[in-house]
Amino acid sequence: MADHLENLDPISSYAALGDSFTEGLNDPNPDGSFAGWADRLAGMLAQGRPEGTFRYANLAVRGRLLDQVVAEQVPQVRLARPDLVTFCAGGNDILRPGSDPDEVAERFEQAVLQLRECTRTVLICTGFDTKNVPVLRHLRGKIATYNVHLRAIADRNDCAVADLWSLRALQGRPAWSEDRLHLSSEGHQRVALLAARALGLPTLDDPAAPWPAESVHTPAEQRRENLQWARDYLIPWVGRRLRGESSGDHVEAKRPELLPL
Repeated sequence: MADHLENLDPISSYAALGDSFTEGLNDPNPDGSFAGWADRLAGMLAQGRPEGTFRYANLAVRGRLLDQVVAEQVPQVRLARPDLVTFCAGGNDILRPGSDPDEVAERFEQAVLQLRECTRTVLICTGFDTKNVPVLRHLRGKIATYNVHLRAIADRNDCAVADLWSLRALQGRPAWSEDRLHLSSEGHQRVALLAARALGLPTLDDPAAPWPAESVHTPAEQRRENLQWARDYLIPWVGRRLRGESSGDHVEAKRPELLPL
């Protein structure tokens, strides 16, 4: 991967594209809205700049599939032409039964080619390692295959990469909210630090720092916790997909224009 440090100084505008991961679900602001790793990264990039000189847009919407991200969000970026774009999409496609990570990756690269025409730097994220997540652990092979494609796409198109798969801190329970599908505030902060480092931005905190020791559950306690999680979160999530519904229905982007941060 190319060294993106040389591109850091001129960055005065940033647009984030994607789904719930980039929208920032389960990282609440005091006003009830969501922050998330992309908002946190924007804050890091804006530090030290004169007030009002750094502009930021977050176009991500929960539940969006790759083609929806490309159709709804990429054209806005092509018009705005920010210095930096983070493009994290395809995860919802990979989770769907019958999806082909090879085919999803082909569509992802076509979108990357469009973005490279209108921005100086594109950063993409690999998928999470789901080996410790009930049910989703069975999709680990598909996610790994998709990640291999993403790294190759980044190499071919000179993109920065935030490697979520290799960040072991994200395998710890403190990184995840109660639904185990979205990051906690602490998890979003780790991803923001990882993305900053992928761009060459120095950070005082280490995204890979170990978590404080967690309490150890007995196998019986773990089974009860998994059953409760399945009732509260997994079954409703599966039900929405069977009905063709999305958590993002009737949801709009929280920050649709490049505005001063």
